[in-house]
Amino acid sequence: MRPRFRVALPTSPRAIPLAIAALSALVGVGSARAADACSATSARVAPSVVELYTSEGCSSCPPADRWLSTLKDDPSVVALAFHVDYWDRLGWKDRFASPAFTARQAAEQATNGARFSYTPQVVVDGRDRTDWSRARLASTSRSPASVDVAVVQRGDRFVATVTAAAASPKRLAAYWAVTEQGHSTAVRAGENEGATLHHDFVVRDYEPVAAWAARSGAAETIAFTPSTRSDAAHPRSINLVVLDAATGRPVQAVKVGC
Repeated sequence: MRPRFRVALPTSPRAIPLAIAALSALVGVGSARAADACSATSARVAPSVVELYTSEGCSSCPPADRWLSTLKDDPSVVALAFHVDYWDRLGWKDRFASPAFTARQAAEQATNGARFSYTPQVVVDGRDRTDWSRARLASTSRSPASVDVAVVQRGDRFVATVTAAAASPKRLAAYWAVTEQGHSTAVRAGENEGATLHHDFVVRDYEPVAAWAARSGAAETIAFTPSTRSDAAHPRSINLVVLDAATGRPVQAVKVGC
């Protein structure tokens, strides 16, 4: 049984506006607290960061897309599907593709061990993994993370506090990414013509964070405002990946489902 609440309103005409204002203020406080309730803190052992570079115009990509979807229930993984745009020329324009994702893939090539950009490419913890279908993504032997992260929602913004430990790299960088689940596309041209493709962890918004000097015990605050609105039909996560600025490899990652 639900508890019943009774509000006694004043009978004086002069007092009624004051009572309404007080009640509105109380409701406003509750709303503000609800908006701040979406938060996350990093784990003692950093999750595996899995980046898939894919395209709806690539006939060999659907198996990798399906493999990535199998990670949906794994809390020890932060997964991101970056759709690149260089296969759009084959006759099908990938609606999720962005030149920014293509540029990210090219930039990562300098540090991840790949000889060239290709799809599907899977990068696990900053390393090119051609054996992605058999890759071990988490291990109890992983060392404790050298960086702690806390993320909290403040209205439309997400604010992160990144605190370096003694073992932290000397310089850190980061990127924010908004991912969505449960997308489908009926492809009508190109290499996948006639197929219906299903996508999870689709990156819809991406923002790199410039490198900064990390000092043990010192906290860096970074903020992010997504450019896309949340869609109930496609549950989203706000992901923050913190990198060793020298190697480009992740040292910590956090995802917030809101």
